[in-house]
Amino acid sequence: MNALEQLRFDNTFVRDLPADPETTNARRQVLGACYSRVQPTPVARPRTIACSREVAEMLGLTLEDCRSEMFAEVFGGNRLLPGMDPYAACYGGHQFGTWAGQLGDGRAITLGEAIGAQGQRLELQLKGAGPTPYSRTADGRAVMRSSVREFLCSEAMHHLGVPTTRALCLVETGDIVVRDMFYDGHPQGEPGAVICRVAPSFLRFGNYEIFASRRDTETLRRLADYTLRMHFPELGQPGVDTYLRWFEEVCRRTAVMITHWMRVGFVHGVMNTDNMSVLGLTIDYGPYGWLEPYDPHWTPNTTDAEGRRYRYANQPGIAVWNLARFASSLLPLTGGAGELESILRASAADLERQYRQMLYRKIGLAPLDDDDTLAEDLLSVLQLVETDMTIFYRSLAGLEASEGVLQQDDARLIAPLSDAYYSPEEIGDEARGRMAAWLRRYLDRLLQQRIPDAERRAGMNAVNPKYVLRNYMAQLAIDRAEKGDGSLVLEMLDVLRRPYDEQPGKEEFAEKRPEWARHRPGCSMLSCSS
Repeated sequence: MNALEQLRFDNTFVRDLPADPETTNARRQVLGACYSRVQPTPVARPRTIACSREVAEMLGLTLEDCRSEMFAEVFGGNRLLPGMDPYAACYGGHQFGTWAGQLGDGRAITLGEAIGAQGQRLELQLKGAGPTPYSRTADGRAVMRSSVREFLCSEAMHHLGVPTTRALCLVETGDIVVRDMFYDGHPQGEPGAVICRVAPSFLRFGNYEIFASRRDTETLRRLADYTLRMHFPELGQPGVDTYLRWFEEVCRRTAVMITHWMRVGFVHGVMNTDNMSVLGLTIDYGPYGWLEPYDPHWTPNTTDAEGRRYRYANQPGIAVWNLARFASSLLPLTGGAGELESILRASAADLERQYRQMLYRKIGLAPLDDDDTLAEDLLSVLQLVETDMTIFYRSLAGLEASEGVLQQDDARLIAPLSDAYYSPEEIGDEARGRMAAWLRRYLDRLLQQRIPDAERRAGMNAVNPKYVLRNYMAQLAIDRAEKGDGSLVLEMLDVLRRPYDEQPGKEEFAEKRPEWARHRPGCSMLSCSS
């Protein structure tokens, strides 16, 4: 028997929660139900472009299994395995600060809950597998460019140590999907693709918001109790106190996730409440981006270009705002807002504290006291000239802390950091002076605290990656994949497995964004059209 056919499924979500009684795949409002059963829509010629061996191993599969025709058929949406019970989930959400009503899985279809090689429960979800009752006016499909980006970023984030959903595989469909990439009236056909996303669950804030908004407390309670039983059993039996402990844990996990985003320079781009996981995982990789030049006001999302609600520096604040909306959805279960508000205030303070501690870890120090601003002041220095965030912190780790270095003139002092600057020859005297002044404060601190260079360097390089999924590198991989060549996707996946290592011979993947990519679509700004 093929290894795929030996996969075991235990589909608790569809077994334990209320289903949509309507079985036709037609767009509609779904009431009193957590999901709608729906079949993936077959594609023309499914072919596996790439597979994550680590995720395959979690399922007890080998790369050879992933190369089989059956694998492409299953994860392209053309075939179901015994035990699969496909569905699309019902949820709502606040989008750009406004309640949007019912949203739901418009192009994501969960195949089932597989039992992994170590007994773990893994929800397998196809993105781009065709329309569902929640697709509204869309076709339920996905294009290659967005699918490559999600496949690579899911795995890159995992290896960076960021809580995230995973990606099993990327499958081209052989179909053409029409998209208006920038909503400017110029639609065009693009190669279609499907990815298989993997997580213990894809439950999000919006799954609970939808029932609270409809005053459907019975279904809300059933979903909350299911979530506690399956994903938070350590919190105890359902009840008011347990719901409060659950909210506190969701806040804690969210703070950890956001702090990691800020550490590595990740910008989600569309932090709507329907894109916030109750497990504290990064989900829905759409118009995300990585800070290349450090700019706290940068957002990769063209839809957000004017208000910049989801800009890099605003992500912690938006996380707290979203948690407040989640708290509101729990009010029918807790009976009052006081305890929830107290938990939220404590969470906001904890997130701020974690963020500050992270900034100091990035420079290899601990804050001296509450008035210490050394790490925070660096963020202003990084904006004096166009400075690559990732390269800067790795270069900073390489500095030698000695009295001799401290006494160098400004130009020589900042010279070891020159690789991080996009135009080092254009740095003026004022900017150079401010950079050097900060470096002298930093080196003086290192000398006072007598931190050995080797020890500091190892600590900094453990939290400051050398390799991230640079926007322009992802686009290069997309360009090839759209022609049926997945070689660069696989090469990048291999490099991103060891983001903190030097990897001789792979330095090209750590280079600054080239000038041609400054304004190219996909390298600087993206839309939600995918």
